[in-house]
Amino acid sequence: MQKIGSPDYKKIYNDIITKKYPEKREQCNSILKKQELSFLDIIKLNSLLFDVKNKEVSISNQRHKSYDVLAIHEILEYQIKNKLNNSQLAIHFKLSRNTIAKWKKLFSQYSNN
Repeated sequence: MQKIGSPDYKKIYNDIITKKYPEKREQCNSILKKQELSFLDIIKLNSLLFDVKNKEVSISNQRHKSYDVLAIHEILEYQIKNKLNNSQLAIHFKLSRNTIAKWKKLFSQYSNN
């Protein structure tokens, strides 16, 4: 069941694949078969479908992103699981190191003790 106020990403990405990128359906099927898409699944689908070659376009699209608490926890868990420092995580998710440091302060269970 979909949360109230959140977009139906499965339907959105299925429509995009059907209309614009039918040749990429095979690559995306494993992700789209999941019951619920996580934040990381959405990022993976986005990178599979839209290979952004122009970094300026990519950077300008990053300015107005917002993350819910679940997504922040998922990003910080990814950092722990893959043993990344803040700089590496920032590069991977195209975030600011300051943003990651702020999140770690807000959610103290992810801080390096």
